[in-house]
Amino acid sequence: MAAHARVGSIEAIDAFRASLITYLETARPTLDEISAEVMRTRIWLEQDRLRFWERELERRRRLLDEAEDALRSARMSQFREATDVEAMAVRKAKAAFEAAEARLRQVRRWCRDFDSRISPLAHQLETLRTLLAMDLPRAAASLTRKLDILTDYAGTPLAPADPPPESPPQEPVAGGAP
Repeated sequence: MAAHARVGSIEAIDAFRASLITYLETARPTLDEISAEVMRTRIWLEQDRLRFWERELERRRRLLDEAEDALRSARMSQFREATDVEAMAVRKAKAAFEAAEARLRQVRRWCRDFDSRISPLAHQLETLRTLLAMDLPRAAASLTRKLDILTDYAGTPLAPADPPPESPPQEPVAGGAP
């Protein structure tokens, strides 16, 4: 068994510990931001976009009704014939209404599928959050303890196996300063 241990990488362990702590300090806020963004997205879909397209569908329904009424009125009028302008306005209003219906269906589908699509990813985030909250701080503390032990070990001089040879006594030089 060797009489001496060679500890030469305490600085590398300390640098790794410092990097781990830096990672923890930056990763936690990032995870919090991601979680908040997921919640904001859910609220935006369920409240903002869903309500917007419901109101827009109603507005476009009224415009379509008005365009159809104008076309019907033009056709029934004895004083003027139905014009292409009214027919084109009905087609345009109907296309806008159908586009709004499609968007509303799409937003409803997103709201319905949001949890099933996000849950696996949210579970992974929670696993990472647990790792950051529990395991990595423990690892950093363990590294700190190990560094203390290694520093004490490396800083403690070992008892020499053989005493150093004694140097012969120096004799003062006459007429000069020592």
